[in-house]
Amino acid sequence: QVQPVESGGGLVQPGGSLRLSCTSSGSIGAVNMIYWYRQAPGEQRAWVAWIHKNGQTNYGSAVKGRFTISRDNDKNTVYLQMNSLKPEDTAVYYCRLGSADIWGQGTQVTVSS
Repeated sequence: QVQPVESGGGLVQPGGSLRLSCTSSGSIGAVNMIYWYRQAPGEQRAWVAWIHKNGQTNYGSAVKGRFTISRDNDKNTVYLQMNSLKPEDTAVYYCRLGSADIWGQGTQVTVSS
């Protein structure tokens, strides 16, 4: 089974925005559920958002109203648009394809002045 590949992280000021991307060598469109997680220093990996193949989405309370998950089957990519970023959003962000316990290297997001 193929692992996801995350990209798009970086260093931003509080209040700024980033868009993360997740793809794989397999077909993103074939996956019913896709999830974003994050892991802050010294903390456990935490769920951030999910999107279903039919377009339904859900978000953790810490990011609701600020983050948007989407998927583009033609580009074979899942996105996480992050707005109004806060220092507490600093973490390594991972995507998960379906229920498989397969993790990529993640992408670092740092929100700091």
